[in-house]
Amino acid sequence: MATPTFDAAAAVTLAIGGHDPSGGAGIQADSEAIVALGGYAASAITCLTIQDTRNVQQLIPIDPSVVTAQAEAVLADLPVNTIKIGLVGSAAVAHALAQLLKKHPGIPVVLDPVLAAGGGTSLASDALRQTLLQELLPLACLATPNSQEARALASASDLNRCAEILLQHGCQQLLITGTHEEGSEVVNSLYGPKGLIEYWQWPRLPGEYHGSGCTLAAAVATLLAQGESLTEATYHAQDFAWQSLANAYRLGRGQALPNRLHSLRQHPL
Repeated sequence: MATPTFDAAAAVTLAIGGHDPSGGAGIQADSEAIVALGGYAASAITCLTIQDTRNVQQLIPIDPSVVTAQAEAVLADLPVNTIKIGLVGSAAVAHALAQLLKKHPGIPVVLDPVLAAGGGTSLASDALRQTLLQELLPLACLATPNSQEARALASASDLNRCAEILLQHGCQQLLITGTHEEGSEVVNSLYGPKGLIEYWQWPRLPGEYHGSGCTLAAAVATLLAQGESLTEATYHAQDFAWQSLANAYRLGRGQALPNRLHSLRQHPL
């Protein structure tokens, strides 16, 4: 196995999210994607979960002050280039993270608004959804909801209308992914303040995958940290995520696990 190497100028991404003991999603997924793409991964844990590749059984939020203390320790010590936020766990943590981000306005933020587990368990209360919408979304340079999350956050059914509503809340750009839609291809659409910027079509892979959204968002944040434009990073991150899923591990009794390091070895960007 090839071992990623770093130099003193390695771009740092701070991943903020939940811990998944199966290793498919959450902070481990973020860290693998960041390292596979040549970045350096720092982290802050928002919540613990009891879950496997089938579903989440329990979510245990961490005290907001502990979450922000983890992040502040990293931000005070390392030259953080980008921040990626995934599973938040509670409205209180979301509010605390918004206050933290306001202290560091120069760092681009990629927000993956996780609302439910792949197995269907809800991971976000109404209060958390509103806090994501009103406080965290305006601080993101990019949000990466899937189509179900976009509809839930925007309270609308048409995805173009969803994008319009979510962008009105202040997010600079929005990537709505289409894995939950019908069709032989997955269509991912990138929106900006003036509407649709670009869309990409990817062959639909068979089965379901645990941690695909984490992989995509973490990859975008990593590539942004390395100097790519938002559109370039969004495209290359999709390619990385698709290759990770195409080479997935089928180890557990539920969803397949993205093979992020295999994708790097076989399909360098």
